[in-house]
Amino acid sequence: MKLIVGLGNPGAKYARNRHNIGFMAVDRIAADHGFGPWRAKFQGQISEGRLGSTKVLLLKPETFMNLSGQSVGEAMRFYKLTPEDVIVIHDEIDLAPGKCRVKQGGGHAGHNGLRSLHGHIGDSYGRVRLGVGHPGRKEAVPGYVLHDFAKADEDWLDDLLRGLSDGAADLAAGDSGRFMNAVALRTAPPRSSGKAPEPEAAKQAPAPVAEAPDARSPLQKLVDKFR
Repeated sequence: MKLIVGLGNPGAKYARNRHNIGFMAVDRIAADHGFGPWRAKFQGQISEGRLGSTKVLLLKPETFMNLSGQSVGEAMRFYKLTPEDVIVIHDEIDLAPGKCRVKQGGGHAGHNGLRSLHGHIGDSYGRVRLGVGHPGRKEAVPGYVLHDFAKADEDWLDDLLRGLSDGAADLAAGDSGRFMNAVALRTAPPRSSGKAPEPEAAKQAPAPVAEAPDARSPLQKLVDKFR
């Protein structure tokens, strides 16, 4: 069994905040993959289902971001899971908007939700880091992540969430390469050059040779005609 956690803050006030992209991600996965209804448990909201052959519990902690580890730790203990069974989806200011990276273990880089998780379950859980960009100044970060996504962000945000959902079964199965490929097909699809293919005959035929213009005078042409 896998526990996939989306980080965020509860309530309509925070629903479209950059900090809530983790909630948005698990909501999309639940809707696209036929998970059960969300219900209150483990100080959060849970939804159960399957991704491929893997049984999965989706969790949105409702303890507010800074206490996320309380909810995750409670769910882990109930199902007797290890940190390696846990995947946390969260916002990442050190990645450009729309970028996605997968990581196993490591530090919390000052993210308050991850800091709480470190305190409750250790640091060896998996992470899916979703880029939301950086405001440019460290002191502006709290206000930036607690602000709604701009209207201009809607297209890349939708592509990113669709890609996460497309690759969710691979993520649950531990195949990060296939998961990242699924995300990339949505966020950076291959583009054709727009040029029509050249006919094979045209490729093989020699280029025509231009004839030099006839520089002879009319009188010279007449003389040459009767030679």
